[in-house]
Amino acid sequence: MLAGAVKHSILVAVTVLIACILGIVAAFKIPVQMIPDLEVRTISVVTQWPGATPQDVEKEILIEQERYLRVIPNMKRMSSFANTGQAQIELEFPFGVDINEALIKVSNALSQVPNYPENVDQPVLYSSSFSSNAFMFFNLKPQAGNPLNLDIDMLRDFAEDVVRPEMERVAGVSQIAIRGGALRQVQILIDQQKLVARGLKLTDVRDAIRARNRDASAGDIDSGKRRYLLRMVGRFDSAKALEELVIAQRQNSTIKLKDVAEVNLDHYEVRSIGYNEGERTLLLMVQRESGSNVMAIKEQMLNVVERINSELLQDNGLQLTLLSDDVRYVQGSIKNVWVNLGLGALLATLVMFWFLKSPRSTLIGVLGVPICTIAAFLGLLFFNRTINVISLAGVAFAIGMTVDNTIVVLENINQARKRGLDKITSAITGVQEVWPAVLASTLTTVLVFAPILFIQQEAGQLYSDVAIAISAAIIASMLVAIFVVPAASAKFACQQSSDDKQMRLPSVFIKLLDKPKSRVSVLIASVVLVLGGAWLLMPKAEYLPEGEEPKAFSMMIAPPGYNLSHMEKIGDELIPYFNQHLNADPAAFERGETDIPPLKYYSISINVGRIWFLSEPVNAEHIDAMMKAITAKFKTYPGMRAFSSRGSIISSNDGGTRAVALDISGANQADLYQAANAIYTLANELFDSPQVNSQPSSLTLDQPLIEIQPRWQRLAEVGMSANELGYTIAALSDGAYVDELILDDDKVDVFLFSSAGNKQQLSQLAQAPILTNNGLVPLNSLADIVEKADSDSLRRIDGKRTVTVYIIPPRDVALETAEQIVRNELLTKLRNQGDLKQGVNVSIGGAADQLDKTKQALSSNFVIAIALCYLLLVAIFKHWGYPLFILATVPLGMAGGLLGLVAANGLGMHQPFDMITMLGFLILLGTVVNNPILIVDQSRRNIEAGMTDIKQAVTSAVQTRLKPIVMSTVTTLCGLAPLVLIPGEGSELYRGVGIIVLSGIAFSTLISLTTLPALLLCFLKAKN
Repeated sequence: MLAGAVKHSILVAVTVLIACILGIVAAFKIPVQMIPDLEVRTISVVTQWPGATPQDVEKEILIEQERYLRVIPNMKRMSSFANTGQAQIELEFPFGVDINEALIKVSNALSQVPNYPENVDQPVLYSSSFSSNAFMFFNLKPQAGNPLNLDIDMLRDFAEDVVRPEMERVAGVSQIAIRGGALRQVQILIDQQKLVARGLKLTDVRDAIRARNRDASAGDIDSGKRRYLLRMVGRFDSAKALEELVIAQRQNSTIKLKDVAEVNLDHYEVRSIGYNEGERTLLLMVQRESGSNVMAIKEQMLNVVERINSELLQDNGLQLTLLSDDVRYVQGSIKNVWVNLGLGALLATLVMFWFLKSPRSTLIGVLGVPICTIAAFLGLLFFNRTINVISLAGVAFAIGMTVDNTIVVLENINQARKRGLDKITSAITGVQEVWPAVLASTLTTVLVFAPILFIQQEAGQLYSDVAIAISAAIIASMLVAIFVVPAASAKFACQQSSDDKQMRLPSVFIKLLDKPKSRVSVLIASVVLVLGGAWLLMPKAEYLPEGEEPKAFSMMIAPPGYNLSHMEKIGDELIPYFNQHLNADPAAFERGETDIPPLKYYSISINVGRIWFLSEPVNAEHIDAMMKAITAKFKTYPGMRAFSSRGSIISSNDGGTRAVALDISGANQADLYQAANAIYTLANELFDSPQVNSQPSSLTLDQPLIEIQPRWQRLAEVGMSANELGYTIAALSDGAYVDELILDDDKVDVFLFSSAGNKQQLSQLAQAPILTNNGLVPLNSLADIVEKADSDSLRRIDGKRTVTVYIIPPRDVALETAEQIVRNELLTKLRNQGDLKQGVNVSIGGAADQLDKTKQALSSNFVIAIALCYLLLVAIFKHWGYPLFILATVPLGMAGGLLGLVAANGLGMHQPFDMITMLGFLILLGTVVNNPILIVDQSRRNIEAGMTDIKQAVTSAVQTRLKPIVMSTVTTLCGLAPLVLIPGEGSELYRGVGIIVLSGIAFSTLISLTTLPALLLCFLKAKN
């Protein structure tokens, strides 16, 4: 077959060209995004219950839903949240579970919940992974000057019904989330005095509306040749129509709703207020579908937004503008990888030309680079992967490696030419002599990635893109080296120069191998210095690279009980402060005259008890200073806690890849909060300015709670049931649910209020008039009003009340170190000072837990990879001993890679030792064996050819393979150098891998030329 390829070079060329054309066409169909799609493994169940307290939400919704959800098979964790008016349950499943099947099981389980309280919406299900974070942010706001005097709070329905559907039609968009404003609400303001005068109750009004607001189908009826459909129409078609509702008939008097109430079309109580650079807005956040192309989404979305502005918004006095998007970062990152890839290929080409001194030979040598690049993209397409920063980095890593096989074959063909063989014979002989070594090096490189299939954490899913890209490229490089290079060499190679000097092994290397003592010294020095140094200097591990964008998400968390009005006052103070820094002169900040750097933009969302803040500095280098300044500003308000984290494209936007999560569970909420507050204090003592956050965000039982305790005897005397009293009290506060109207194909809730609407004051509650059979009586005559304090939100993990504290250490403290400090010091102090009460359990989770699991998976699968490589080499060499010499160089090469990472950090390059960086060790396992394979294989050939002098056989093998070893090493290093040395957007994701691989290959080359020959001589001489 090898000889046939050389003799039929035209057929080989046509086959390659066809494959390249089809590959290029297919490559353009691969989606482009920032990071690989992570497997969806979280299902969220959201249930709305307007106005309900967290305590009632927990009792009436969460506990009931948990009872049926906890039996779902394969579920790993169930987290429940009870907030005012909302219940949310997050179900986590292991990697590999079919999420669609899990969704069906969750839906079936929820359908078994017997009933919910009145006015509870149907549960809504979502599935997600952290790679589906919102990546585009838009503002919907009035045009400059608000010429139509629009109420921004009333725009929520317009955004939900008109704007969002248009945006969600863009291919690849999964959801548009809207923040700010409030949905429409029909408000019936009852005058209770008029109700009393007519002998009516609130429940009479409610029942009358429900009885009338119904349509009914009555079948059909025939008349002559026609068939008529019958339908009774009773639904109200407008809020105004409600006023004509007949509530009751008193003798000759008809009582209509307008006689006792005022009907308004308004909106729910506003619980979130958004601002963009000081202007009221609604914030629209775009989330994408798994496997979608973020660049294509942005391009289409901007066209859709332009159409929405011109056709739907312009005449209505509105505008939709882009605030921020991650696509800029994606484009910059991918461009950076492409540039580095091109530079690496150019440097590798120049190095080959410097060695070969022939344009034709150089062209043959780099012929495989574009072919292997196309093959890498075909591999990604075949496995339904995407073009992203990590997969492109895999392609870039492969650039230098792809020429290794070509160099070995090309150099061996040149050696055959020097022996006087003609072009065709030398091409056939050259490839036939080294194809086993080429096959061995290729298969070992590919085989080491097999264990990645068994790593199910996020890191394993991120690894797979690099593994696929490199494997496809390396397999293609083997095929190119075995079939294309010999054919091209036989056809186009120039005449070998007679004065071509052979590269000689330096004399110092020969001296090291000359005597037994020097050989032993080399072995001992290699083990002690390299392995010992790596062991002593090994840095502590991180989980995943942060993949951080130059924008920040900040949070101000108020003590329990702070209402929206007070938070709005704080917002009114913050907005002018931040406005003065919008696109300000950077010189003032650089001179130290201002604490906060110039802001490119900001968006602020004011909520009950918290303020959410999104911002980006003009200069990306000022991101940390901006975060510190914002956090410090938030903390200037008494009692406020503040938290900031950079926007991350590789995790949720809460610093998730560096968080040590402490789950505190127990039955007593006060004991949980005591432990959580103690952890918060200890974290600030043990770490220098850590970011500490918690769920729930408030860690006190200071949320004011009014309990209305009925006097049952008194209720019986006035003929009022508990249901009637509860309904009446609801009408006196946030309103009591009546029914819903269908207005313009949109369902709008109808609520009953007192004449004060939703502006009722607490001071008036005790004397609030309650309508009974005995007339109007004050509330405090029917019930005791008791003020208590409780939690403003509740959280449950696997059915137990739980508080989770997230500790994000400063950047100079690795996650592994932080986890050890928390485990050994923080928890010990917590127990010693008595803040961990009996019945309270603490467990460590979050990124720290994932780090431990990933390290264990990597360690066990690494051993499997070594075993597979050994067995493969045994099969190729047909010998049990020679592969051991090859694998003996692996730990030394890996240690060299680790020392390179330590040196890079010592020189001022901040590169954490994270799980993606550790992928470099797997790549090294498949690459550092390439040079030893050449030397061991040639030594074996020399011995089998009759060389009785073991020293001569080994040194001759090293000398014969010296040039291809040096060439492949230098080309690989030059191919990797741009990825390591040139900073840029997204480089933090793959730079660590590049450092490990670059340093490891450089060390392994030195080991191959010194330690490996010494090892061969020691053992082969002893055996001989």
